[in-house]
Amino acid sequence: METDKKSSPPDPEAMPEVELPPQVEAAWGDNNSDPAYPRNFTCTKKWTIITVLSIAIFGVTSASSVYTSTYDQMEAAFGNARLVSTAGLSVFVLGLAFGPLLFSPLSEFYGRRPMYLVAWTFHLLWIIPQAVAPNVATLIVGRFLEGFSGSCFLAVSAGTVHDLFSKQQLRHPMALFTVSPFLGPCIGPLIGGLINYNLHWRWTYYVLIIWTFVMLLAIVVLVPETSHSILLQKRTRKLAAASLEGRCKTSTATPKSSVAAAVGRSLATPFKLLVLEPMCLALCMYSAILLGILYLFFGAFPLVFSHNYRFNQWQSGFSFLGIGVGLVLGVLADLQWRGAWERMIARMVGGISSSLAATFGEGAATAEPEVRLIPATIGAPIASVGLFVFAWTSIPDVHWTVPIIGSTVFGVGYFLIFAGIFTFLVDAYPQFAASALGANTFIRCLLAG
Repeated sequence: METDKKSSPPDPEAMPEVELPPQVEAAWGDNNSDPAYPRNFTCTKKWTIITVLSIAIFGVTSASSVYTSTYDQMEAAFGNARLVSTAGLSVFVLGLAFGPLLFSPLSEFYGRRPMYLVAWTFHLLWIIPQAVAPNVATLIVGRFLEGFSGSCFLAVSAGTVHDLFSKQQLRHPMALFTVSPFLGPCIGPLIGGLINYNLHWRWTYYVLIIWTFVMLLAIVVLVPETSHSILLQKRTRKLAAASLEGRCKTSTATPKSSVAAAVGRSLATPFKLLVLEPMCLALCMYSAILLGILYLFFGAFPLVFSHNYRFNQWQSGFSFLGIGVGLVLGVLADLQWRGAWERMIARMVGGISSSLAATFGEGAATAEPEVRLIPATIGAPIASVGLFVFAWTSIPDVHWTVPIIGSTVFGVGYFLIFAGIFTFLVDAYPQFAASALGANTFIRCLLAG
């Protein structure tokens, strides 16, 4: 009987209650001074993280379009039709669509950093089979898996932006985060055109491998964990273990069944947002139409500028700079508008009535999330005008600068639309920012592919 007593597990009810030190918090408030709180990181550290992630996003999306510059040499090497070559672009975009459904919820469960490291490592590995592919089928499969892995950054990075910056500080980081995935497809053909005009087409992938490896080192060194819930969980477990002083030994591993259940619930979050939030669904569908138009340019530009204006390969690549310049102008316009809006609302709140203060708070940064959509309502007609100009002037009788100006106008409107949509999703669903962006990425890349 004595042996039975010794071997029986301790009764949880009888165990002394562990009192955590007073500095342990269940949640972080915006006004705390804890240096471990991601929003208390130095400005340099915050912007280093955002810059590294934005460059990674740029690299992923430029890889989608740089492939289009290899068509001629690849088709000569493999003997495949242009339709098969185009499939490599489509499956990459489909990979971008399906990846966030896995990475976005897992990032909220396991943290941002593990997802970044795992996804980028596989993103690098899947470029290698493309560089040495013996046939077009191998290359196309590698393209899908590369897009699937790289998609992590398109969706999860929004969560990191929210981790690091409060509502009042979102304007500038969200501008950089928003422009990165759209500059990539515009610069990709330019880079690919220069490589393929001067070197063998496989050098396109060799350059991507070198670039991706350098970025992997940057992510390992410069991007820490920023998820508030994950950091608090780690701190609580560490302090609780220290407080027990070895009196009881418990496993910190989460049972597989609970992990599976939690991940399953998280995987359903993007679909729940699409089904239960009409605003989210409408914005995602509009995003999909716009991204589809952008990828149609990859087929239209070579036709217009090679056939109508006799551009060679690298010159056709440079024609995409029109959209790129438009995106940069859109960033500047968005930042100027948001600054003017915040100043205007601050004056209204300070000088008119308390009812306005209740509605808008202290400035536009604390207003309702729908305020973030105003740039999108401005950008929509601008993008339409740009498309109209490009379509009606892409003929040999009109100088080539005119359709490029049309594409620049489209780029301005394009950025303003996505700046409004992305910022709204992060602001409206702060607890599910990664899942909201994952839902958006899924819908727009699925239709664009």
